[in-house]
Amino acid sequence: MSEIKRYEVGPRMSSMVIHNGTIYLSGYVAENAPGQSVAAQTQDILQQIEESLAEVGSDKTRLLEATIWLADISTFAEMNSVWDKWVSPGNTPTRATVEARLASPKYAVEIRVLAAQ
Repeated sequence: MSEIKRYEVGPRMSSMVIHNGTIYLSGYVAENAPGQSVAAQTQDILQQIEESLAEVGSDKTRLLEATIWLADISTFAEMNSVWDKWVSPGNTPTRATVEARLASPKYAVEIRVLAAQ
């Protein structure tokens, strides 16, 4: 059986799980930019994702899939203006973006990714 590694394990969830060379990140919110603009929150989240991937020897060129939740879909272009500058050309993951009520009104964006190790 393949080993399963869990990071920042809590009673409800782990922040990251690795199994069979695939990295599963939990949904990230703007811990350093709550209540700020969608662009600022997106930048903060993508920085957190980069740091988490680096911690386990991966990076954004190895993204497989992304799911993005927006509290207001009308901010789609604003979020994409940050995402498009960040994502690695030629290495774009599959992606879905949807509108959803997030855990707190101070969060406008949540992003979850899967990546290869």
